[in-house]
This record gives sequence, C-alpha cells and structure tokens, in this order.
Amino acid sequence: MSELNAEDLCVDECTRCPVLVDSRSRIVNGTGPEDADVLFVGEGPGAQEDAEGEPFVGRSGTVLDEQLRTVGLDRETVRITNCVRCRPPENRDPTDEELEHCRGYLETEIDLVDPDVIVTLGKVPSEHLLERSVAVTKEAGSLEEVRIAGTPRRLLLCVHPAATLYDRSQEETFESALERAADLADVDGSESGQTRLDGF
Repeated sequence: MSELNAEDLCVDECTRCPVLVDSRSRIVNGTGPEDADVLFVGEGPGAQEDAEGEPFVGRSGTVLDEQLRTVGLDRETVRITNCVRCRPPENRDPTDEELEHCRGYLETEIDLVDPDVIVTLGKVPSEHLLERSVAVTKEAGSLEEVRIAGTPRRLLLCVHPAATLYDRSQEETFESALERAADLADVDGSESGQTRLDGF
C-alpha cells in the first residue's frame, strides 16, 4: 500500500445528503493516527463536534478520554470517526440513506488505517457495520468477525459513552469493553497479550 496521507482520510466536499448539508456548519472527519491499532466508530457529529470540527469533543468525548486513560490508551494513539460526517438536524439518528451515502468514506478510512480492532460506540454504528439488529447493552464487549469492503475485520461492540451519563450501571460495561479493546490491540499495561488473536 502506498504511504497514507491525511488527504486520503478527509472528505472536503460532499453534497450527497441535502438535509445534512443544510444542517451542518462543516464536515467532521476522523482524528487520530493514520495507522492506529484501535479505530472507534460513532454515529455522527453533535452540536459541539459540528462547531469544533472533531468527533467526540463534548461530554461524551470527556467520558471517552477518561476511560481510554484508565485502560492504558489515550486519544493521541487511537483513531476516532463516525458513520456520518455531517451533523443530522437536532441530533437525530442518521437515516439509512444518509448512512449509505457516507459508507464509502468510512470503508476507505477503515481500509487505510487498517486497525487491529474496530470499536463501535452505540447502537447505530454497531448495526450499520454488522448489518443486523443489535441489543447493544447486552452485546457490549462481544467480539465479532465481519467483512467490511471484502476484508475480514474484528469488531468489538461497545455502549456509547453518553450511556454512562444517563445510566451509571453502564459504566462497568463501558470500561470492560475498552479494556478488551486495549488487550486486543496489545497495549502495554495489560496483564498479558495472551488474548490477542495473532493468527486472525
């Protein structure tokens, strides 16, 4: 593969979704290393993300950052992106059509970053990438093998960081899923790398 460059991972112009074009102030691209071992995929930008131009910078981002540090990861070493790159009006869920319009951008990003593990944050990205219905609170922490654009990938389901703000019982679920992500990426500080699926 040719050397990655930031331009390949960024969408500068897109008018596929007229409603989102009207509701956004900017396109919010993924952030983090272009060769990150862990790629987090959220749903779409909220108001603060739309204002600042980065994913997960609001309250959910603070929760994510704190938990990443707890498990031996940090924001500078992981990549964070979304299923759709433009804020849906009033923070509603993206429609199936909007998800499909942005799918190629997400697949390109996954292909270029080539992470050891993809972590889906919440129901929308989990269902979008697995192409099935997901009971995310029950399935959080489970690892699935899925083909994305023809390439086998390891996908770890996780609750959305915001879930921990509204339901404190989700904090442990969230932390254990991130611990597993760190372990799968073979992060130093975990007890051992034994559970890493090296032969995948």
